Amino acid sequence: MKHVIWILWPAFIAAGIAEVVFFTVIDPKQLYLLGQPVELAALTTYSIGFFLFWLLCIGSSLMTYFMLPQSIKAALESTTTDRVDLSRPQRPVHH
Repeated sequence: MKHVIWILWPAFIAAGIAEVVFFTVIDPKQLYLLGQPVELAALTTYSIGFFLFWLLCIGSSLMTYFMLPQSIKAALESTTTDRVDLSRPQRPVHH
């Protein structure tokens, strides 16, 4: 599960930034798709744009993860297993 979060969370943040930058410069009412004006509500256009940016950023994060050397992946894995997961209830240790 941690691997998925390592990929999705940075992609989510990058997609949010891309969304803000893109729609600061471009008005959704001025978008064209295949030569036709996009006739969707602005909120729908923003939502579709965000998910498209997120998919693009997920692809980028996945490529980065797959290109990491195995030694770095092993080091990441060892550091994540050493920590106590505070989100789960801890069972008392009986001796």
